[in-house]
Amino acid sequence: MARHALIRSFLFVALVTVGTAARASADDTWKAGTARANITPEEPMWMSGYGSRDHVSEGKLTDLWAKALAFEDPHGHRALLITLDLVGIDRELSGRVCRQIEERHQLQRSDIALCTSHTHTGPVVGHNLKAMYWQLDDAQWQQVDRYTGKLEKQLVALADEAISALQPCRLSWSRNTCTVAVNRRNNREADVPQLRSEGKLEGPVDHDVPVLVVRGEDGKPRAVAFGYACHATVLSFYRYSGDYPGFAQMEVEKALPGAVALFWAGCGADQNPLPRRNVEQAKAYGRRLAEAVLRAVDATTQPIKGTLATSYAEIDLPFDKLPTREQLESEAGSPNHYIASRAKLLLTKIDRDGALSPTYPYPVQVWRLGPDVRFVILGGEVVVDYALRLKRELGPTTWVAAYSNDVMAYIPSRRVLNEGGYEGGGAMVYYGLPTAWAPQVEELIVRKVKELAGAN
Repeated sequence: MARHALIRSFLFVALVTVGTAARASADDTWKAGTARANITPEEPMWMSGYGSRDHVSEGKLTDLWAKALAFEDPHGHRALLITLDLVGIDRELSGRVCRQIEERHQLQRSDIALCTSHTHTGPVVGHNLKAMYWQLDDAQWQQVDRYTGKLEKQLVALADEAISALQPCRLSWSRNTCTVAVNRRNNREADVPQLRSEGKLEGPVDHDVPVLVVRGEDGKPRAVAFGYACHATVLSFYRYSGDYPGFAQMEVEKALPGAVALFWAGCGADQNPLPRRNVEQAKAYGRRLAEAVLRAVDATTQPIKGTLATSYAEIDLPFDKLPTREQLESEAGSPNHYIASRAKLLLTKIDRDGALSPTYPYPVQVWRLGPDVRFVILGGEVVVDYALRLKRELGPTTWVAAYSNDVMAYIPSRRVLNEGGYEGGGAMVYYGLPTAWAPQVEELIVRKVKELAGAN
């Protein structure tokens, strides 16, 4: 009898152990789904990114893409990353797209991130950078509206497709480095080749390449999402292209057949790919970034276990002293087309709302992927100081995307704001915002990021 009891006890322990292992395995199982849509305009239209443009597009070098990666943690919490080969999107388009996705798939706003590559060879979208396009007539704005309306429908359908494609997978992360980016505030473009060869480039940079790898049950990569902090401004001609991030994605997909490559732009508002201006340079920088990504994929990646947590908030980000109506009426007659264009837009707001708002609703989003990775997702053109500070204060496995959810302006750090210049306040005119940001914007943004990071 004692022997039989011992056997029964052993079998019970063995079954419990097997059951616990099975549950642990199930608890580590994520799901992911991908989708892609061609968003290249079907007709010539005004291009975004450069105020010096004086006519519509002249064909394409490469297609522009919207790509989606949906994922679900072991407890059923879903999130959706959408990347776009566009210079930016505005608050209105982002809001409409997210509200529809939320309703169709029972998601929260915090579960959806819309990230742009900031290519300067894409079309004008919505009201993003509207003050820059003073040349556009009513017919051309109607064309922009048609393209934006079609894009909205494509993005909602893209979300449907990615979520419907959810399948068991393994998530992991890694990182590498790429030295394409140069701090454009501290290095003259003409001097960069010599400064680089002498090891004398100056100014802060963020050369990290964070990589998220999604592998199917067969172990093959199904999706690779990666970021880099550098303007997509190699090209400035009149043909559509994804610039160097577009070429990087193409190279990754060529090396990993069947995988979808997705790119988000990091805090590269003061970073340029230098030297630049020709297609071969764009391809070369894309290859260098892709090589860094592929090395990360081939390296020992860290598995993402545990759960997903998402959070989202909007800060009332304050402006500095607002202009008066009298100042704007004077500027509306300025020979500088951009100043006049902004003044007219702001006067229209005053007539509609009674006054200019002293703040802007700035979006901050934080995702936690398992216990290790925090993905900070910020709106606007964010300078590199933010990424360096957040990684220093939250840890090296903090990833920071900019140009996401709403690209409303440059977002300078306190240092850059004090130094002034284009990123410090000069660019506000092109975005149609009334003045520079108030001195406390960096602290407000970092404080909110930390608050959201602590909450999840």
